Amino acid sequence: MSEALPAPAPAATIILKPGKDQSPRRRHPWVFSGAIARLLGAAVEGDAVRVEDSRGELLGTGHYSPGGSIAVRLFDFGPAAQLPSPAFWEEKLRQAYQLRRSLGLAGGNEQLLKSPSQEANNQQPATNNQNTNVYRLTHAEGDGLPGLIIDVYGDVAVLQAHSVGMYRARHELATALQAVLGNALRAVYDKSAETVPAAALAEAPRNGYLLGAGTGAEHRVVENGHAFVVDWETGQKTGFFIDQRDNRALLARYAPGRRVLNTFGYTGGFSVYALTAGAALVHSVDASKRAIELTERNVALSAEADAFEAGRHAAFAQDVQHFFKNPVSEELYDLIILDPPAYAKHLSARHNALMGYKRLNMSGLKHLAPGGLLFTFSCSQVVSPELFEGAVLAAAIEAGRPARILHRLTQPADHPVSLFHPEGAYLKGLVLAVE
Repeated sequence: MSEALPAPAPAATIILKPGKDQSPRRRHPWVFSGAIARLLGAAVEGDAVRVEDSRGELLGTGHYSPGGSIAVRLFDFGPAAQLPSPAFWEEKLRQAYQLRRSLGLAGGNEQLLKSPSQEANNQQPATNNQNTNVYRLTHAEGDGLPGLIIDVYGDVAVLQAHSVGMYRARHELATALQAVLGNALRAVYDKSAETVPAAALAEAPRNGYLLGAGTGAEHRVVENGHAFVVDWETGQKTGFFIDQRDNRALLARYAPGRRVLNTFGYTGGFSVYALTAGAALVHSVDASKRAIELTERNVALSAEADAFEAGRHAAFAQDVQHFFKNPVSEELYDLIILDPPAYAKHLSARHNALMGYKRLNMSGLKHLAPGGLLFTFSCSQVVSPELFEGAVLAAAIEAGRPARILHRLTQPADHPVSLFHPEGAYLKGLVLAVE
């Protein structure tokens, strides 16, 4: 007879100071270190812990992260809050998947996704989306899974852990993904090496497949009917900027007949939409040579489908500000996209970020023809929409360009923001009509 395994040690408990329990009672997922009175039991970074008020009432459960300002990231709330288990992760992912189905983004194993009422009435869920097969399945706090991003590219899920707790749970999460997605899932790729706090780990994290394997062939996805090649193994983020899907579709409405400049273009999403919609010319600029190669490949895919003539596009592997200072033509653009990477990841860098947004928008305005459109974005979470709009306003004033706001833009519905965690609203954008 095999020896019985010892029972797991009970989870440690975080006791909050009196009066410091209002935030978790309002379901905000962050417990700050200054709110903690003491730790009962032993816990290291990434452990699941219980959080109680000063009277011993359970407020929630989450992953422990000592040493930082955010000491616990809560994933369950209230007196019935659970510690994570395989069933817990599966239910969390199933809820996230059902939301994406209701949005018309996800398809897959329909039997697994029937609710009890659907089973009783023999109702079928929505049919698979044939027009888009790339979407975000879990958006961290927005889906009650702080520290976890999962993006789906056709039959592959790319997992990215931003906390040690989620990284340590990655194998359980991959198994739960397989249970939820069923035969619709071929592989799960872990791309956490660039995002997990590696100092707390015994071994340096490595990216790799948790389930399945790579095929060696280029992987194509479809977004709003447009084909794209995605490289999740070596590309930025998880391989594609999914959060601009709705904004790319909006751009297509304005692109016909215009001369378009797409800066920080990465894989050329905005460029493909503009060209397919009938832009007269599109220039794509990115400092990364690899990004420009992917842009040219994606443009070629659409051109092969007879969507447009490839000669209407040119790509430049250059720093964007260098491109603005050394334009390839004196002719101004009718539409410019400014979509830079995050200029600030911490509050200490916010002022410099705002100055950076001002300078960038001034450069864009100088190269925009009268009557042109400016699509300008910030993905810096610590820069509020009001502060970003102020930086763009300052740029317009200094450039001497009257402008009107046509649209205020944000992230799409598969990047949801918890009502209790407004910090999750990171993407903001403006569409300006410039005189």
